[in-house]
Parts: sequence; C-alpha cells; structure tokens
Amino acid sequence: MKKYKAILFDLDGTLTESGIGITKSVQQALERMGKPEPDLDKLRVFVGPPLKEQFMKYAEFTAEEADKAIAYFRERYHVTGVYENAVYDGIEDMLKALKEAGYVLAVASSKPEILVNQVLEYFHLEHYFTEKVGSEMDGVRSRKSEVVEEALLRLGLKDDREHVLMVGDKEHDVFGAREAGMNCVAVTWGYGTAEELAESHPMLTINHPKELVDYLI
Repeated sequence: MKKYKAILFDLDGTLTESGIGITKSVQQALERMGKPEPDLDKLRVFVGPPLKEQFMKYAEFTAEEADKAIAYFRERYHVTGVYENAVYDGIEDMLKALKEAGYVLAVASSKPEILVNQVLEYFHLEHYFTEKVGSEMDGVRSRKSEVVEEALLRLGLKDDREHVLMVGDKEHDVFGAREAGMNCVAVTWGYGTAEELAESHPMLTINHPKELVDYLI
C-alpha cells in the first residue's frame, strides 16, 4: 500500500521555469516605484514567495507601497510575463507516471489562482491535476500554509493529510507543508538556494523529476 495518496506541487520553480517573466515584471515595478534594480539575478528572490511580502522585505516598502508595486507588476506580468515561461525537462513524464500510478495530483501555489490556471492551460498540463489552487487577486490566501489547507479542503483530505506530500523549490514550500502537518520534497532545479533548502530540512531533496517517480513508485 502506498504511503501517500495525493501530491501537491508548487508551480513557479517546480513545474515551470518562470523566473524571467517574474523578475522583468518586478524590475519594471521597482523602476516605477523609484527603486530601480538593473540586476535581474538579484530579483530571483521574488519567484515563489507572496509578492507583497517580498516587496516589503526587499525594497522596505510599506504595505500600501507594496500594493502599488504589485499593481505595476501586474501591468506587465499579466500581458507578457506570464508567458515568459517554460516547463522543466522531465516534468510531464513525471506527472504522467504519477497519475498513471494512481496518485491524486494538485497544484498549490502562492500565485493568483487565475494565473495558475492560465499557465497550466497554456502548457497543456491542466488535465493532470484534480485541483489547481492559488491565492486570490486581493492577496487573500497567499501564505503557503493557507494554500495547502485550501487544497486539502477541495481534495477532501483535511483529515488525511499525513497521506499528502508537498513538492516545491523554496523554503516557503517546506515551511508551509510543515505548518500544515505534512512532509515536503524539495527540488533543486528551481529558485531556492542550496543553503535555504538545507536549513529548512525537507524530508527529501531531489535533483531531477524522475527521482520523485523512483521514490514514489
């Protein structure tokens, strides 16, 4: 009997390489806010965490300033940035194998849910997932643990969470899963640094999607 019934996947940095679209849109927002950042690599920290939280942390914005920066971010991201994206090698083979093995698959992302669905449909991945959960556009349900709890609710697994596994690329995924009473597998191909992943102590760290298949099947 399998230990896990369902697997929740983060989106940005786990299923898709979305960094360029996000960082360019953050760069535009910071420019509009009078805090330009020419080095896109420095803005990789925006991939994954809730945007408002990261704008406040990175640029020392107030909550109101962060909301304004998010509006500038969306002007570019919703039109162009969302499509500056690619599915990581091996992801679709992994999803196909896990689904065929009987696992229930879902997405649990801090990204607004409307964009989660947009990305999955654009790359023709939506059919692998029973539920696709994200945050609300107004920032409600942006913390990872809140997204995970909503996914568990929709899947009918709130009382069976020990049989649900989270997979993500950032410490936020590990901490969010732990807060929800679940294990997390960290992936090294995304935007989390080796140091942050090591310090967050995931149950397992993998270097290629096939390793998750090998572990679970």
